[in-house]
Amino acid sequence: MSGETGTSLAFPKAIIFDLDGTLVDSAPDIGAAVNELLATRHLPPLSLAQAKSMIGHGVKKLVERAFTASGMPLYGAALEQANRDMAPIYRRHLTKLTTLMPGAKETVAHFHVAGVALGVATNKPQLATREVLLHFGFTDQLGAIVGGDAVSHQKPAPDSLFLALERLRVEPADALMVGDSSADVGAARAAGMAVVLVRGGYTQVPVEELGADMVCDSLLDLPTALQGLRSAA
Repeated sequence: MSGETGTSLAFPKAIIFDLDGTLVDSAPDIGAAVNELLATRHLPPLSLAQAKSMIGHGVKKLVERAFTASGMPLYGAALEQANRDMAPIYRRHLTKLTTLMPGAKETVAHFHVAGVALGVATNKPQLATREVLLHFGFTDQLGAIVGGDAVSHQKPAPDSLFLALERLRVEPADALMVGDSSADVGAARAAGMAVVLVRGGYTQVPVEELGADMVCDSLLDLPTALQGLRSAA
């Protein structure tokens, strides 16, 4: 990472966090929402493990994957209707079962106090994202919050990262993406950013195989790991 990004003692000037699977464990709520939607079509519920495997590419892709896994794939108008039906259900399942990922509060607070500009870029809808972040007390520490419906193309496209960095007034080469999945790596690479992945998220592929610059066991390891990178550089 140091060679490509010019890592220095001032790096990073900004950190952009993913939300689901990175700052919060929202899989139980998302799974509950999916199962409520499936029940309206008299389909059996999915397991938590199945729901986790479908997270990361936005609500529309989640709905599509859920019906396919249930043996009733939807297309065209039927899929669009299911997405419309999902919207109010999803909003009812944002913070009931969702919990913080290990070290999330401490790590965000650490970098906020250190003067690093902080943001969130997620494929979760904007209003839902703000509600979750407000519920867990993050909003006052974030200079940019970008949901999946705030941009034309969701991660792994770089749009949400570019918008977050524009709001933070930081160049991509001076920023770090922290996430848990291939979508985060893809978005960071497309934006010209360094990227760190954290174990324990929702990727179905081992994080070591996703091409990140660094992998941490938890967010608690991020400050120390970045110190090591600066010293090595």
